[in-house]
Amino acid sequence: MTDVSPADWPVELSGVTESIVTTLGPNDRWNVAALGLSAAGDGRVTARTWGRTRTRRNFDERGGGYVQFTRDLVDFVEAACSIREEETPVLDSADAWSRVTVEESDAGTTDGTRWVEWTLRPVESSVERRAVPTTNRARCAVVEATVAASRLGAPGYDDEALRSRIAYFESVVDSCAGERERSAWERFEELVEF
Repeated sequence: MTDVSPADWPVELSGVTESIVTTLGPNDRWNVAALGLSAAGDGRVTARTWGRTRTRRNFDERGGGYVQFTRDLVDFVEAACSIREEETPVLDSADAWSRVTVEESDAGTTDGTRWVEWTLRPVESSVERRAVPTTNRARCAVVEATVAASRLGAPGYDDEALRSRIAYFESVVDSCAGERERSAWERFEELVEF
């Protein structure tokens, strides 16, 4: 397989871009999860799965899924912090998506947790809506809180430090959030014990 160029994706990728991925499970339903995409300087896009997740299993068994880009924080929180399944692969909130194939490119163990690195290649993409991006501190805080929450109880991480980070992010949401960010934080609090 050849490497893809960034133009093959429906959005520009740089650094780590948070996305939602849906993968087909053995029950023929689409598992919804958060997935950080890493854009390499050589044009490759990779992502890591940590532990024995549904996404890792479905990538391994099915060889792909649908990567989605959304501004909807409630969908992102549910993808990151809950088990959610859908009948169809593309969420209504997806502003853009790519059907991807995946190939294991590396694997290892960090602090007792096994990870697998996947190279993702888009085979079909669509832009559903175009929007002018804005920067809302509360939006960023909600995303960062989901990352901290995903590491609670994991070997190699200090739970007290993670809880302190989440408390800080809550203060950002309290002072900077609009209606949808507040809804996302409320959903976060329903799903995560911190």
